[in-house]
Amino acid sequence: MRIGAHVDSTDPLAEATARAADTVQFFLSDPQGWKAPKPREDAARLRAAEVDLYVHAPYVINVATLNNRIRIPSRKLLLTHATAAADVGAKGLIVHGGHVNAGDDPAVGFDNWRKTFAYAADAGGFGVPVLIENTAGGENACARRLDALARLWDAVGDYEVGFCLDTCHAHAGGEELLGLVDRVKAITGRIDLVHANNSKGAFNSGQDRHDNLDGGTIDPELVVAVIRAAGAPVVVETPGGVTGQATDISFLREQLGAEQPSA
Repeated sequence: MRIGAHVDSTDPLAEATARAADTVQFFLSDPQGWKAPKPREDAARLRAAEVDLYVHAPYVINVATLNNRIRIPSRKLLLTHATAAADVGAKGLIVHGGHVNAGDDPAVGFDNWRKTFAYAADAGGFGVPVLIENTAGGENACARRLDALARLWDAVGDYEVGFCLDTCHAHAGGEELLGLVDRVKAITGRIDLVHANNSKGAFNSGQDRHDNLDGGTIDPELVVAVIRAAGAPVVVETPGGVTGQATDISFLREQLGAEQPSA
């Protein structure tokens, strides 16, 4: 069981050591901006590391929207980030499921996702697994509730696409964690990564507010049960910096019987 955390991008390997993590996730550029990632001087060191690396795409990306001024740059930026993620040896690129605006036809949003993968295929492919992540809020979201996720997978399932399950997002989005893994896998056939986060927001609140595993509104044992059932690598995106995340990682290892990484 590979367990780690979302960390600052300056020196991800040092951040992994500080947390006793064997997996790290990080951004390659401003998560709220549209700038393409710059080549990293430490790319070779990252590729050679024993730590598993995941890259999270910027939050601004929304390939589902009907707004051309957002959708088209989103497609290009997602492909650019995938190329940069492959360059550092990342095992996956995580991207939020996106949404359409109120009054727009959701079917067009799902088809826009299909077109995104077709666009990438025409450009030679993403070069790294793209993992679509469920989201916490929005009545017009493409991956908040499982009925929408099923429509999304109908659109993109023929492509090489993976899934990232966020426990905070599922809880805040109105999906019960008990039995969730089986329900998700019945749709996607897979879970490639788990974001293990507690939730400051209540069930079905739509609030994307992460908390440490021993806090929030989710029973920590439910988070552990999700991880155990998913059988996938784990990343905590919890607050508290090194101390808070190291405590969460230690708790998960203790509960799951996972080994501490060697120095």
